[in-house]
Amino acid sequence: MLVLGIESSCDETGVALVEYFGQGTPRLLADALHSQVAMHQAYGGVVPELASRDHIRRVLPLTKTVLSQAGCALAAIDCIAFTRGPGLAGALLVGAGVACALGAALGKPVIGIHHLEGHLLSPFLSADPPAFPFLALLVSGGHTQLMHVTDVGQYELLGESIDDAAGEAFDKSAKLLGLGYPGGPALAQLAEQGNATAFALPRPLLHSGNLDFSFAGLKTAVLTQVRKLEAQGPGVLEAARADVAASAQAAITEVLVKKSLAALQQTGLQRMVVAGGVGANRSLRQQLNAAGAKRGVRVHYPELHLCTDNGAMIALAAALRLQSQPGLANTTYAFDVKPRWPLEQIG
Repeated sequence: MLVLGIESSCDETGVALVEYFGQGTPRLLADALHSQVAMHQAYGGVVPELASRDHIRRVLPLTKTVLSQAGCALAAIDCIAFTRGPGLAGALLVGAGVACALGAALGKPVIGIHHLEGHLLSPFLSADPPAFPFLALLVSGGHTQLMHVTDVGQYELLGESIDDAAGEAFDKSAKLLGLGYPGGPALAQLAEQGNATAFALPRPLLHSGNLDFSFAGLKTAVLTQVRKLEAQGPGVLEAARADVAASAQAAITEVLVKKSLAALQQTGLQRMVVAGGVGANRSLRQQLNAAGAKRGVRVHYPELHLCTDNGAMIALAAALRLQSQPGLANTTYAFDVKPRWPLEQIG
């Protein structure tokens, strides 16, 4: 089965071709990605209308690039997958419209995929793929969730962010430190130069007794600390920026690691998947790997270039789903999108 995947949920246009025959490891034949970061930097964040327009410009040229890289004719594709949600409504409609138009023109089925399911399953394209069942820590943009994953489509929500997610905490803390957009990677890079114990920042809900997350209070604590440093005189904040970044990163990662360990203990699972953009964070990976090694838990990650949004994860999720539920494919070419779509409700 050859599946063409189109991702257009936010500020990255991704197209990829995945091959899967229902056994063995799925194979990524080709992928291409265009990031809109440079376009949105002037605004300090994603402008939805600009994002949608840029997806329109990029998706077909990227599709041609992927087919050329794979040496594959358009007619050879067996199915076309697109991100149905969650995400920006206008951006999602671009991918959905292009996928269904291609499907109708070629007489091929199409399938809408949940963005977070794509992230969750993306480690199956890695050199060290997981096996079911496993615990999943999803840390993607505005989502931080712990899921008990029994099989494809079988996801039990164990805990989630009740306000700001981990990715938002990284981005908002970075903005307070003047690091611009996107802030998460910049903050992580700056944190490598700082002292993670320099400032005693809170670890929200760390001892709550449940598996939920809350990072809004941490953002407020970073704001308070930044203002204190600014009030001490010119140059004080600049001298302490790396320490603030390291302290903020340490607070976020400690909560993620300890909640994950609590979830592993609660479920009795011995395998874990970490997926989403924050899953590329070096400090988080180091701490989870160390904790997993002590407890005999295998921790799996996507390849680094597949941590952020991409078409490969959408094609992969579609291939895995269609192996067990071929009836999910749409051959009427009518479509809708779901800007808000809880993962545990997809069935």
